[in-house]
Amino acid sequence: MGKVAFLFAGQGAQFPGMGAAFYEQSPAARQVFDLCESIRPGTLRQCLEGGADELSQTANTQPCLFAVDLACACALAEAGVTPDGAAGFSLGEVPAAAFCGRLGYEQAFRLVLRRGQWMQECADEHPGGMLAVLRLEPNVVEQLCAALPDAFPVNYNAPGQIVVSGAQESLKLLAEQVAERKGRALPLSVGGAFHTPYMHKASLKMAGELAGLPWRPGRLPLYANLTARPYPADGREMLAQQVCSPVLWQQTIQNMVADGYTDFIEVGAGRTLTGLMKKIDAQARAYAAETPAKAQEILCALGGPDA
Repeated sequence: MGKVAFLFAGQGAQFPGMGAAFYEQSPAARQVFDLCESIRPGTLRQCLEGGADELSQTANTQPCLFAVDLACACALAEAGVTPDGAAGFSLGEVPAAAFCGRLGYEQAFRLVLRRGQWMQECADEHPGGMLAVLRLEPNVVEQLCAALPDAFPVNYNAPGQIVVSGAQESLKLLAEQVAERKGRALPLSVGGAFHTPYMHKASLKMAGELAGLPWRPGRLPLYANLTARPYPADGREMLAQQVCSPVLWQQTIQNMVADGYTDFIEVGAGRTLTGLMKKIDAQARAYAAETPAKAQEILCALGGPDA
């Protein structure tokens, strides 16, 4: 059998009621939620009862997704699902770093609170959005963006899917040009133009914050959005740069497959990364751990004690 990877969901995957089943049924997940609630009162209510509009605000999205991602991963580990490595999509890289042992849980959550605040400040200063472009080759999308002001290819998600981030007017023009080339453009439910130079100030503040935190060797390999390769011994600067740099997700997954990973488990909200897995490598096995019941199914699929 090959290696097992945990994939931590990122911003845009949030939905009302996310994490409720884990909070109710998993002591390990409840412990994570309670920790986050003790640091940021209201986090639990937003996760379990918050509406879509409230959850889409960056300052809320990021701490809530952190809590759900890490709680889900801990619930899976509690159930006996043991990963060999991990990757996190954008925001998901922070709970992934915590789960892999690079940062303490409390330190990572406090970092996410500041990350969300700083990114929201950048978004307020430079309003923008994100647009998923489907059915066009990367070089075509890159050429279209190069001809527009303030449009940046930022998430290389899967074959035929790239997310572009930037100013709303540029995204509107891009959507028209994508349609002319028989592609498809879908606006994303996010609160800013993330992973662009617009986020440079947030990146600098992240670097300053991380410089004062201990970065541990970790117990599992963690693949970085910035390089699509495992983090080096000290990855603090890399995690800070991620905020204003493209997410090389397709290449990350391809590198993990080349490194022997065969089973990929999405932890956190939704099934976005599971869907991308099927497009990147149809031979790899992908699972979405949406509930404790799904966690048990995954354990059986991996040959656990109840298989």
